[in-house]
Amino acid sequence: MKKSTLGASGLLCSRVGLGTWAMGGWMWGGTDDTAAIAAIHAAFDAGSNFIDTAPAYGLGHAEEVVGQALQGRRHEAVVSTKCGLVWHTQKGTHFFDEEGQQVYRYLGRDAIAFEVEQSLRRLRTDYIDLYFTHWQDATTPVAETMGALLDLKAQGKIRAIGISNADAATLGEYLRHGPVDAVQERYSLLDRGIESELMPLCRAHGVAIHGYGSLAMGALAGPQEARRVFTGDDQRRDNPRFAATGQARLAAFFQDITPLKDAHGCSFGQLMVAWALSKVDVALCGARQPAQAMENAGAGDIKLNPTELQQIAAAAKQRLENL
Repeated sequence: MKKSTLGASGLLCSRVGLGTWAMGGWMWGGTDDTAAIAAIHAAFDAGSNFIDTAPAYGLGHAEEVVGQALQGRRHEAVVSTKCGLVWHTQKGTHFFDEEGQQVYRYLGRDAIAFEVEQSLRRLRTDYIDLYFTHWQDATTPVAETMGALLDLKAQGKIRAIGISNADAATLGEYLRHGPVDAVQERYSLLDRGIESELMPLCRAHGVAIHGYGSLAMGALAGPQEARRVFTGDDQRRDNPRFAATGQARLAAFFQDITPLKDAHGCSFGQLMVAWALSKVDVALCGARQPAQAMENAGAGDIKLNPTELQQIAAAAKQRLENL
């Protein structure tokens, strides 16, 4: 699989990365740790070496699963995790409740120093390749946050710095205080909000763009033969993309692009990830089963030409606008 450079860090990671939010279980209807570890190993075996996780994914559970999977294979992996969503303190701004814990947005120096040690322990490693600020904190100056990250980098605890869920103005403020190697933002055929401002700013400053949700929580993975019913805390339960009308529109879109899928001998999901890779440096795809991880990784070998990209965009405009 082709590799992408993380900004000025020199780190090389696969263009298709494995996202682990669902491995934490929360908001995804639970998880199976054995299958999740097997999925991580399958991603490695398929040439996808970039693993993205975060403490907030199951209050540390996803990081622990990744840490187990990395045993004996840490040298194969480029690992990113995050800071800024905390439950050990009530500083900052309350963001949400997770499994009975109040979670706050906070990027103060004290919290970052605490969080990185917790992540290193859960991941069973002595360094993190790429460390993101998960969500931005209006109560802490960016200068303080960036200073803490630069200190961690000088200490060898992290190798590259990223920010996530931030607008162009916030990225500009970070860049005033130090180098940013990557941004991580929601990006898929259905979610293209970063194209107007943030994406051009990243290109102008050599900041790698990591798109998460490349399959839009599975909505772009392909048509469902029978509409799946989501229960419990699964966030897709009330998402209009997974309602009957949304699924009907998606089914029509998939029908339109079937000739492209067949021409490349790939799945619909692989075609959608390949589309995302025409715009971003790394496409993050969630998986909880080995087969899913292997299929996602296969998208890294698909190259769409300008005509094919235009055909996909036209079909999406006709069938999926405002979905």
